[in-house]
Amino acid sequence: MCLQIRNIRIVDPSQDKDVVSDILIENGKIVSKLSGDGKGKIIDGSGRIAVPGLIDVHAHLREPGQEGKETIYTGTRSAAKGGITTVLCMPNTKPPIDNAPTVEFVIFKAQKEGIVNVFPIGCATKGSLGVELSEIGILKKAGIVAVSDDGFSIKSSQIMRRTLEYTKMFKLPVISHSEDKELSKNGSMNEGKNSMILGFRGIPRQAEEIMVSRDIILAELTGGYLHVAHVSTEGSVDLVRQAKKKGIKVTAETCPHYFTLTDDVVKVYDANTKTNPPLREKRDVEAIKKGLVDGTIDCIATDHAPHMQEEKNIEFDLAPFGIIGFETMLSLVLNELVNKGVLNLSEAVAKMTLNPAKIFNLAGRGSLKEGSIADVTIIDTKYHYDFTKESIFSKSKNSPFIGRRFKGGAVMTIVGGNIIWQK
Repeated sequence: MCLQIRNIRIVDPSQDKDVVSDILIENGKIVSKLSGDGKGKIIDGSGRIAVPGLIDVHAHLREPGQEGKETIYTGTRSAAKGGITTVLCMPNTKPPIDNAPTVEFVIFKAQKEGIVNVFPIGCATKGSLGVELSEIGILKKAGIVAVSDDGFSIKSSQIMRRTLEYTKMFKLPVISHSEDKELSKNGSMNEGKNSMILGFRGIPRQAEEIMVSRDIILAELTGGYLHVAHVSTEGSVDLVRQAKKKGIKVTAETCPHYFTLTDDVVKVYDANTKTNPPLREKRDVEAIKKGLVDGTIDCIATDHAPHMQEEKNIEFDLAPFGIIGFETMLSLVLNELVNKGVLNLSEAVAKMTLNPAKIFNLAGRGSLKEGSIADVTIIDTKYHYDFTKESIFSKSKNSPFIGRRFKGGAVMTIVGGNIIWQK
């Protein structure tokens, strides 16, 4: 199958490329010249931008076990609408992804029902209980690309040390959910002025920073590869920055809500603003942006966490943490970072393509070089749309951005040379 995208602006950080040209795709790969006489489908890309297919390194597809919230079928369609071509799914399913059959189930379901690439992340410890290491070598052979006990920090420093040591043999990153549960216990929002006014028990920033610090120290001790998930505080950014300066193998991600919203939005008592880690203060938002600019924060991910309406439509402090993010990540990056001059387009795209592909060893992805897998996201920066409940492809609707008008977003998503979604 051949596909030509003509006269399109190509922004590819892997080649330091920003030019108007053509993209040629044949048999699922990027090529410099089509073979044979068949021209295939031709798309006029005038006025639009082509970037490598977006990679979301932190998402919850909920299957198996929580299909009322999301399925691989619905989640991958939601991702495709947001321009995401590859999803790394977290292991806190029911049962958790801590054994080979569950890894194989997720991969099989993704191949059968999904429309974007899905790579499972395996549990670092059995059942994510933090007591005994999972059979990481077997999980790697089954198809995982990283390990994490996401939703929980590994409480035992000894177990975390062993995780970092053992994963080195398999060249797997350890994704750390940085939270001291003793400090965050029963908290529902950021600890500060707003939590005091609203009467909610707060989660101090130190609950995150203590575990970021510990895990960085253990990464230095072991030489293991640490990836810090959903960074939300100024202190965490500083800790990662200093670790990188020391040459410690650490990378980090943040999410659009952490560079867009503060805990001021919690004042409306909307549980769709309840995230873990929680939305922080203005100084944290500014620190996150600085971390993106100077390279301290390598990736932008969604932490797509679907919940049913009845779960969220209760008292704020009783509602579960988490929001959906597949369909708004790209637009928020464009609106909050690119359009406001925080990052240029190439820098922003690298956080969602090149860097994730490098960190998680996703060979052939994150690039539009000749020979790369033909995963492509087509962007229209002039495209305006209203984000409404009715427009959401995800099975769940728990987003704090419902009702917002966006300028710019994905208008076509191509996976393996096939157009899987277009506006």
